[in-house]
Amino acid sequence: MDKSVRTLPVIQPGQSSDTPLVFEKIAVVGLGLIGGSIALASREAWPNCLVIGVDNKTVLEQAMVRHAIDIAADDLVVIAEADIVILASPVRENISVLGELEKHVNGSVIVTDVSSTKREILAAAKVLPNRLTFVGGHPLGGAPRGGFLHARPDLFRGRPWLFTPVDDSSSEAVAQLQEFAIGLGAVPHVMQADEHDQLLAFLSHLPQLTASALMHVVGSSIGAEGLRLTGRGLADTTRLASSPPDIWRDICATNSDDLATALDVLIEQLQEIRNDLDGGEAITRVFESAGRWREVLAVEHAPQNNKR
Repeated sequence: MDKSVRTLPVIQPGQSSDTPLVFEKIAVVGLGLIGGSIALASREAWPNCLVIGVDNKTVLEQAMVRHAIDIAADDLVVIAEADIVILASPVRENISVLGELEKHVNGSVIVTDVSSTKREILAAAKVLPNRLTFVGGHPLGGAPRGGFLHARPDLFRGRPWLFTPVDDSSSEAVAQLQEFAIGLGAVPHVMQADEHDQLLAFLSHLPQLTASALMHVVGSSIGAEGLRLTGRGLADTTRLASSPPDIWRDICATNSDDLATALDVLIEQLQEIRNDLDGGEAITRVFESAGRWREVLAVEHAPQNNKR
């Protein structure tokens, strides 16, 4: 981070709210799409809480303009008195920051993250001192583009927020985090790290790689002139292709085994279609199955199911 920036002034005017605070002092390390949205949503849900942001100068200034944070710094020293520390950078950067928390945080603190993979960061968290209670976290709210400029306070409303405890000793922290997620409009779920990574390999990581590879192949093959002739189908199908590569490099590296399995399953299906283009039986089977599962997905994402 830019060491020329230190603590910046408190900018959020005092407000009153009858909503009980889950955490009085919330530190968010990394104010990208997810971290920035957590800051904005926390400010909206609990106007009297103190939101501390840690990032580089440019991002901090953007967050201050939108009143997402009260205290801004480029150094972890500013999180010393936090009640909760949320690591909201790419997973390997979160792991690196995790190793620095003991010397920067005073007292007993709940630490969580928003990483899309869980096994590697939970393994790193096992060496933390007892006063730092780590619970893995993953809010399943996203957008086609990353960065604080795309953050919004309603990003998590009606969306799952997954928590993966290190062990059973963190049940009290898990309960507080579930309350926190509910306060931001999310629907909390608790699962094991292995289960999380296997599920997300198919639910999130495979669709992202597929959309990006598809956009790469189509764009490289037909160019800008060809893309001018496309309908809405390609745009809708490749919505995820605008995602930033730095985050996804970390995700792929920390879930390579489960993601490789998911890719193998997809490649097998594509190969079956490739081998049966003239006959059409594989196309019929895949399309019929896809249609049934798409209906299930549509029901799950109907508006009434997102009203929590």
